[in-house]
Amino acid sequence: MADHVRAFWVTKPGHGEIRTEELPPLGKEDLVIRALFSGISRGTESLVFHGQVPHSERTRMRAPFQVGEFPAPVKYGYASVGYVEHGPDNLKDRSVFVLYPHQTRYVVPANAVHPLPQDLTPERAVLAANLETAINGLWDSKLNVGDHVTVIGAGTVGCLTAWLVVNILGCTVELVDINTNRSKVAHTLGVQFAEPNTATPNADTVFHASGSPGGLELALKLAGIESTIVELSWFGEQTVPLPLGKDFHAKRLTITSSQVGRIPPTQRPRWNTHRRLQLALRLLVDPVLDTLITAESDFEMLPQVMAKLASSPGDTLCHRIKYPSSI
Repeated sequence: MADHVRAFWVTKPGHGEIRTEELPPLGKEDLVIRALFSGISRGTESLVFHGQVPHSERTRMRAPFQVGEFPAPVKYGYASVGYVEHGPDNLKDRSVFVLYPHQTRYVVPANAVHPLPQDLTPERAVLAANLETAINGLWDSKLNVGDHVTVIGAGTVGCLTAWLVVNILGCTVELVDINTNRSKVAHTLGVQFAEPNTATPNADTVFHASGSPGGLELALKLAGIESTIVELSWFGEQTVPLPLGKDFHAKRLTITSSQVGRIPPTQRPRWNTHRRLQLALRLLVDPVLDTLITAESDFEMLPQVMAKLASSPGDTLCHRIKYPSSI
């Protein structure tokens, strides 16, 4: 078993590179994982890549197996799918999801891995962390059966949120984005699509996931009386101006934050992050979600891929990284 591995580091804001490292010594409860695929969580990882994590959030923003400190150098990421090369019999040779950065092989304790359901492909499992975010958003929204729901921002998290909602009996969903190419993805997921100027008003619940101040302003406009706007975007150090005059108070709107780092209070007595991730993996067995993985690159191309996604993502939703079959 080779001791040397390759890992992606943000070495300074706006610049990344692949570094060679050595595996640490194994403890009694440790596993050795060979990476198969990882997913780029584009919104958060773009902010990390550009060194835009606010100083006040640098502790809270740490990924479970992050190495280094913000802004850089830092090894960051949380959507790795791998194969257990070394470990107990109940885990050895299984495919697992791990909240680990982009690295070819790594050592983690056994309680850090989440075995994939038998009918979930490793290729699709890279969506698990993003689906967790969407699940948390639904819990925070407290939406009801039959609600008309608007999701603003057809990125990966927005699309996953729309897909979750449309599978609730009686709910209708409109996915709103300035990029009309996302209409094909929306229709594949079974949801309606609209551009901002044609979106339907008076929504019962609005999810905002566009990452733009204009998207949140649109959410205020489309929300119905006494409805809730769930903010799924994270703006880093950006200041977001909002028009809280006009009919904001007359409509008695609520803006609620949702952040995957904490289980919502209504679920906390019974749920933890392990159970939530297991739910995400079970839900990912639906092959329709393959439509959200729009690009794939080899691991050694990751510095160039990350630089491009962080500055000009184009039509990319989830960008999957593929690792060499033998390391």
